[in-house]
Amino acid sequence: MNITDRLKSVGPGAMVAAAFIGPGTVTTASVTGARFGYALIWTIVFSIIATIVLQEMSARLGLVSGDGLGEALRDQFDNPAVSLVSVALVVSAIGIGTAAYETGNILGGAAGLEGLTGVSANVWGPVMGIFAGLLLWTGKYKLIEKALVGLVSIMAVSFLIDAIIIGPDLGALAGGFVPSVPEGSEFLITGLIGTTVVGYNLFLHAGSVQERWSGPSELNESRADTVLSIVIGGLITIAILVTAAAAFPVGTDIENVSTMAEQIEPLVGTHAKVLFAVGLFAAGFTSATTAPLAGAYATAGALGWETDLSSTKFRAVWGSILLVGIVFSGLGYSPVEAILFAQVANGVLLPIVAVFLIYIMNDRDILGSYVNSTTQNIVGGLVTLIVVWLGFRTLYTVAGSVGVF
Repeated sequence: MNITDRLKSVGPGAMVAAAFIGPGTVTTASVTGARFGYALIWTIVFSIIATIVLQEMSARLGLVSGDGLGEALRDQFDNPAVSLVSVALVVSAIGIGTAAYETGNILGGAAGLEGLTGVSANVWGPVMGIFAGLLLWTGKYKLIEKALVGLVSIMAVSFLIDAIIIGPDLGALAGGFVPSVPEGSEFLITGLIGTTVVGYNLFLHAGSVQERWSGPSELNESRADTVLSIVIGGLITIAILVTAAAAFPVGTDIENVSTMAEQIEPLVGTHAKVLFAVGLFAAGFTSATTAPLAGAYATAGALGWETDLSSTKFRAVWGSILLVGIVFSGLGYSPVEAILFAQVANGVLLPIVAVFLIYIMNDRDILGSYVNSTTQNIVGGLVTLIVVWLGFRTLYTVAGSVGVF
């Protein structure tokens, strides 16, 4: 497959990249770069490898079996009680979780528009949410995919040019690919991995590949899409970290990423400020669109509903998630308790889903000859161990924030 064919195959993978490069990733990468310079770039490299491994499995499951991850999770257990618990966990972690995070997605993108226009993010937020809803309401997968691929391209251009303009120290940049754990960096390492290896993207990918391709004969195109798109997503995240690392002395604390555009303007000029604001808008809008879509795929699949983009129940799920984000963004309110619940639920769900994914990818009754190879099982197992650690770390952090520990 030549480079032209690879670019033509970009689609569902780009939606995954669009989902994980949201305001949370922009914030985490910016804070990391300002505080620790280039030292943690290796963490992003690991995150990208881990994401490719898990997303390839999810996409393969969708193409070969014709089911999404939600359907597979529901159908795998004969015990009704276990099946009910798994469905409840998916619906609460993914459905409620994406709704809780949607406010931040919308406000993050709106902050970019505020930086460009001077109009309050609380005004832009509902407007942006409505446009995301109109895009999803069309029910046209190809249109949604093209819009998101375009926005990922805008993000790539904006953040990569910003990183070049700001002039990074190439020697220090190269040193960041060598693993090291500076004192006090553990939390941000967890954050960088956690904002890239995202549980709901596994549901999104298994469903979206079926909209684009028709079966296992097109696995090569799907794999090319997955690898290329997620690598581009990783480069965007690295560019954001590099921009902050080059702009600020090591040890700087960034309290509000929405002011990053204003903070770098005196250092590198108006062009960099505009590019960062455009990139932040694109990051927010793509996440504000893909999070409800992922929540709909996961919830509808787990409940046994039709996952057609035009079906009433499917639209009701993503519409409810989007409505929560629109209302809270207009009020300028971040639903902290809902986000804490979502973090706990996702901290439990992600390890379970990762383990289940490895298990089901070895089921010959479902996948036939497309089961995992020994190498895929070893690499997937190592990634899953890290994901399990992340889940426990998230639970511990959230428990500490509410005074349990």
